[in-house]
Amino acid sequence: MAAAALMAGLIVAGAAPASAQGFFGNVFPKPFDFGNGPKSGYSGSPVPRQTVRYDGKYKPGTVIVNTAERRLYLVQDNGMALKYGIGVGRDGFRWSGVKTITRKAEWPGWTPPPQMIKRRPDLPRHMPGGIDNPLGARAMYLGSTLYRIHGSNEPETIGQAVSSGCFRMTNDDVTDLYNRVNVGTTVVVLNN
Repeated sequence: MAAAALMAGLIVAGAAPASAQGFFGNVFPKPFDFGNGPKSGYSGSPVPRQTVRYDGKYKPGTVIVNTAERRLYLVQDNGMALKYGIGVGRDGFRWSGVKTITRKAEWPGWTPPPQMIKRRPDLPRHMPGGIDNPLGARAMYLGSTLYRIHGSNEPETIGQAVSSGCFRMTNDDVTDLYNRVNVGTTVVVLNN
């Protein structure tokens, strides 16, 4: 009886061991669940992640951004790739080139660059990391540019051309990608 009371206390406190959490199913949120609804940053992607065949020229571990397709590919072994839906730069903000991931951050703060403040003076000068931050759950910084692959608190924009040049993903997808790539990873941005 005392053991059952202790287990119930641990469960209520959210500190149940993994075996108990597995026993109780989906009662406990997983680390990649970011809530529900449009402002939570997680309501599922309008473009589901897929594993697809890849027979291109880039080696495993390379990230390929295809802005025309509005998709990001992570090349895998054995002629496969993970395919993610992304939001891309709107007209006038799309670019191409080869960069490397120079920094990774979890729940990054956001400081809009001066060019963006000039276009949008209503923006905050800095926003700390968190669920309402436009960079979302994770960010991977591309070279010495202002551009990033990052999460989004607007999952409904995935598959659209709405950004100022960054590549946005759902928080669930960006967390998956973040966990699969390292600083130094090559990112090839195609703008055809």
